[in-house]
Amino acid sequence: MLAFFKAAVAFITSLVVIMFPVSPSFAGCEDKFFYDWNESMSYSSEKYAVSLEKQPGRDFVVLNFTDVQLRDIESYGSVGEMAEKTMDKLITELRPDLITMTGDNAWAPLAYLKLIKFIDSYGIPWAAVMGNHDGQGLVSEFWAAYHMSEAKNCLFECGPKDMGYGNYIINVTENGKTVHTLFMMDTHSDAKGGGYDHLWDNQISWYRWAVNGIAAENGATVQSSVFMHIPVNEYGDAWNAAWNADTGEYNPEYADTSFGWNDEKVCSPRDDNRNGFFDVCKELGSTKDMVVGHDHINCSSILYKGIRLSYGMKTGEGCYWTPEMNGGSTLSIASDGSTTFEHHYVEPSLVQSDAVC
Repeated sequence: MLAFFKAAVAFITSLVVIMFPVSPSFAGCEDKFFYDWNESMSYSSEKYAVSLEKQPGRDFVVLNFTDVQLRDIESYGSVGEMAEKTMDKLITELRPDLITMTGDNAWAPLAYLKLIKFIDSYGIPWAAVMGNHDGQGLVSEFWAAYHMSEAKNCLFECGPKDMGYGNYIINVTENGKTVHTLFMMDTHSDAKGGGYDHLWDNQISWYRWAVNGIAAENGATVQSSVFMHIPVNEYGDAWNAAWNADTGEYNPEYADTSFGWNDEKVCSPRDDNRNGFFDVCKELGSTKDMVVGHDHINCSSILYKGIRLSYGMKTGEGCYWTPEMNGGSTLSIASDGSTTFEHHYVEPSLVQSDAVC
């Protein structure tokens, strides 16, 4: 009953925000939130990236949450409380420099607004990408993009036109020099012809343009990471190569560099829809980490052909989950741009309550 009352009050107070966003710039002016782009343009980090300064002598810590994916009534009950307590525990203990979210952030407008307000309340820069469910149950996918971009501490940008919602660049700098780049990219939803969608050709061209532009500015290739929702097909290739289903452990050649496990099939695009993004990343030599969500009960992290392919640990019990995978993950960036990826498990009993959802 209490959860219902809270949801009813929130609905009444948020109705105007849901149907009529706070700024008149929203209505009919979607294009102004994007920028025109083509490959002949000159790259400039000052113009096309956000910079976050890293403290010398201390790793820059990125704390990732993924697939919170709550509906409105859930967000005001015990399910929402558990997700928020999980996030609060990790934010408080790990003191991240940046919070990221790798998609399927929420399933309904009140839950989305509540999540944005909650994350923003910590005063820490944060950045999110869209998942395949983020446009469902909302006014529109742009509605979600708009409200994230308007949040005080959120770095979300819509990015170039005709590439989806939220393709943008975050440079981690030390003493003014870029040491690592984070690419936030939209993997969309369903593909034409069936199966999941992924990065489009123009997004991959934009990525290549930015990697080369950042290298030109810095006089050398800068290490980078890609945060997105749907895994590239190589996640499945890596799992099949690394994991021995008969023994229930990693094969010897992967054992020292891999951790975590998968409890469900890797849900990537169909094999005939492979987009070649992984090969482009290998060719350019910049990206050493990919971090995704999407598959709620997978938490493998496998170094495969020079690139670490990691699932972020699912946050909370929204949609479907397993209690053995609740928490978040960190990507720690050193002064030389190298990274360390780790999972941070939160025991559900520590953050659950007896509240009635």
